[in-house]
Amino acid sequence: MSNGPTESPAEISWLHRVFFRALTTIFRGFSRLYLRLSIEGREHLPREGGYVVAPGAHRSIVDTAVIAVTPANTMFRFMGAESYFATPGLGWFLRATGGFPVERSATDREAMRLAEDVLRSGEPLVIFPEATRYSGPDVQPLKDGAAFIAARAGVPLVPIGIGGAERCWPKGKRLLKPTRMAIIVGEPIYPAARADGERVKRSEIKRLTAELQAALQELFDRAQLKVDA
Repeated sequence: MSNGPTESPAEISWLHRVFFRALTTIFRGFSRLYLRLSIEGREHLPREGGYVVAPGAHRSIVDTAVIAVTPANTMFRFMGAESYFATPGLGWFLRATGGFPVERSATDREAMRLAEDVLRSGEPLVIFPEATRYSGPDVQPLKDGAAFIAARAGVPLVPIGIGGAERCWPKGKRLLKPTRMAIIVGEPIYPAARADGERVKRSEIKRLTAELQAALQELFDRAQLKVDA
């Protein structure tokens, strides 16, 4: 017999939120001094409701940290493998920094439900549409997941270009270099309206992904120019 409703894995406690604010305040100061991080385009972040944050190009593990401090007063949420959250200490830290677990064995349907729970609760969800880290000046072909989730939940996609990450902390290096980084937030990309119960059309997912790809390349190029100036 059930003892009542259980907390969704996508929910986060007030204590984690307090810790998140403290941690991002510290890292925001560190990033300004050590990384000389500049952030442009915050006005493009929706003021109300959930939305999908789609950063590119994904070049370094530092990307997650700088994306987390991009908004001034909002907590970005991140999905991660459940095994990480089961590790004592690490799990608490990941939740406190906006993460929530998804079981690797879970179906795509379950991961989708958790993502939609976050978005429909009015919180932004970060999805790196390249899915993994790459190298070089070109944004790699995007996975359709970010566009599909945005279209399903009926929320905008917000593209963000990250400049200087590969130079700052490339793959295979252990130390973070004091190299200039830049974040540029682009204008939201909106999915087409659809009736209740109507399936998301494949053509709409492809349209959103193509538009996101073009926006990310343009933002990434601009961000790289800022750090090279």
